[in-house]
Amino acid sequence: MTAVGSTPSTSPSPVRVEMRGNVAVWTIDRPERMNSLSRDTLTTLGRLAREAVRDANVRAIVITGAGDKAFCAGADLKERQGMTENDVRVQVDLYRSELGPLDRSPKPVIAAINGVAFGGGLELALVCDLRVAAPHAQIALPETTLGIIPGAGGTQRLPRIVGEARAKEMILLGRRLTAQEALAWGLVNRISADGVNVVDDAVAWVAPIANGAPIAQAAALEAIDRSFDTTLELGMELEKVSYDKVLVSEDRNEALRAFAEKRAPKFVGK
Repeated sequence: MTAVGSTPSTSPSPVRVEMRGNVAVWTIDRPERMNSLSRDTLTTLGRLAREAVRDANVRAIVITGAGDKAFCAGADLKERQGMTENDVRVQVDLYRSELGPLDRSPKPVIAAINGVAFGGGLELALVCDLRVAAPHAQIALPETTLGIIPGAGGTQRLPRIVGEARAKEMILLGRRLTAQEALAWGLVNRISADGVNVVDDAVAWVAPIANGAPIAQAAALEAIDRSFDTTLELGMELEKVSYDKVLVSEDRNEALRAFAEKRAPKFVGK
């Protein structure tokens, strides 16, 4: 495992980065603050996301937190204590501008939820395409119990994943879900086995992505994401546009050759 993506800095980066084959693993490294989202953490995630889009060696991204207590406990409340109302508005905008590149990433993004994912931490996980949880993980959007509402997309993304009624239950009641409840609700895709590191499990689970056809994966993500913004009829037309991108790719021809030659295809993203 080789560390990549680091830049010279006078202070340690809030996010550790390593490559496991074609999978980039980003670890929010603030265990003393429950891996909360400081301004520096948000801007670092945004920078890494923009870099990953341009890096052909990155086929998938796994995001996790340091330690086994917290994936991310949400906003850094200590940092917010000195903020004015205007400062908080700027911070909320930062969630959107810096997590937006992850949301739009053509590389699949997976959350490896190693502990609590509360507030902005769950909203970070909702930005991801897939979610793998440790058995002891807990998930919640407790903002209304604190006199606010989710401000990083939680009111928009959660209903799309679990449905309106369950999203309202979580948000209005501030309900915490166990990993098992989150799986039953479709909020997470997988629970790691007891004693298995959730990051190791997530990296192994997404091997078909890391070894797959990146052009096809990006086109599929594009078509799926567009489906939420339009009618079925127009969505079918948009799917055709995305399909045309894979139709002319070398990866498609390689898949056909591999099938004829009875071997595994070697996709290169062209």
